[in-house]
Amino acid sequence: MASTPSSAPRALLRPMVARGRDESHRAASPLELFFDLCFVVAVAQAGMSLVHAVAENHAGQGVLNYAMVFFAIYWAWVNFSWFSSAYDNDDALFRVVTLVQMAGVLVLAAGVSEAFDHHFFVLWLGYLIMRLAMVTQWLRAATGCTGDERGMALRYATGIALCQVGWLSLLLLPEEGRPWAFLLMVIAELCVPAVAEHRHSTTWHPHHISERYGLFTIIVLGESISAATVAVKSAVDEHNELGRLIPISIGGLLIVFAAWWIYFVVPVQGRLRSNRQAFLWGYGHYLILGSAAAIGSGIEICVEHTVGKAHVSQLAANASVTVPTAVYLVIVWWLLARYYKAGTAQQLVLPVTTLLVLACTFAGEWAVLAAGLVLTATITVGVTLAARPPSRRRGGQAVG
Repeated sequence: MASTPSSAPRALLRPMVARGRDESHRAASPLELFFDLCFVVAVAQAGMSLVHAVAENHAGQGVLNYAMVFFAIYWAWVNFSWFSSAYDNDDALFRVVTLVQMAGVLVLAAGVSEAFDHHFFVLWLGYLIMRLAMVTQWLRAATGCTGDERGMALRYATGIALCQVGWLSLLLLPEEGRPWAFLLMVIAELCVPAVAEHRHSTTWHPHHISERYGLFTIIVLGESISAATVAVKSAVDEHNELGRLIPISIGGLLIVFAAWWIYFVVPVQGRLRSNRQAFLWGYGHYLILGSAAAIGSGIEICVEHTVGKAHVSQLAANASVTVPTAVYLVIVWWLLARYYKAGTAQQLVLPVTTLLVLACTFAGEWAVLAAGLVLTATITVGVTLAARPPSRRRGGQAVG
């Protein structure tokens, strides 16, 4: 039996050939976990900059900049993760190129705050480093294959390289034209995998991919907890407002706990059978991951509003938590949960919860706690419905 990269002796160079989708016990490698750790820094910087923008009453521009920055973070991570799932041979060269990508992540993270001030050069440079490293990986994969698979690898390398030329528009265009250029380049980037794989599909591993996305979701939710904890601690130290901050702390914790529970309640790898399903699922995680990270920023904004440091209304502060929470819930339901819910009652749990969470926006200083309690009730209802015994069938029809 051929050895896999995890079981073979360490080597300087190995042939970069496609791995099988039927590999048993396929799990995230230590290098992939290290890779994710660098992205935590970038996510934290994006969240911090969003907090500052909203607190200074520039919510519209702040959310737009956050969407742009988070796409760069998300897309670079996504491309590496799917490539690694199909071609990771864990030799020395693969590791070195991956470390170069990680360096690009840190450069990008260093440019996040400047990007929120409309200076995109450092952000663009960090993204360029990551993407050119990805081009190198695809070119290397092309040397180890033939036919349609080789054509696919070359189309990936060409498409990614051409997109980097397009991203120069963010540096060259006037400020009012950048959002439109960003939108066009997002469409171009999203089209690269579809065009590259129209004749041959990569052999990504369903269990490995679902684990990778799950781990990154945990990292983003953990960053939300960390950011909110730091915000509450600094507010208590400076303003002695513990009594008013306790509801926000409890509510925020309940929201993040519930977000984790809802995401991992179903085994998603069972639905990842084709590129069509996988692309929709993977692309949709831009909203899942982005909203999950924004929840932590929203909790920080509520804390800063409570102690008088955020120049926004109570309603706007509340919405900074409830809106990303609602986005998270509806996208998780659309991409994951609805396929595993039996009956109208189970199908309606998350959509109804989304509306209730949005209604909590109008609950004044108790909004975050109210949203957390709504989600706690949702988990309770969901567990209760799932625990009901299967309906008895009479004459082939379900009863009850």
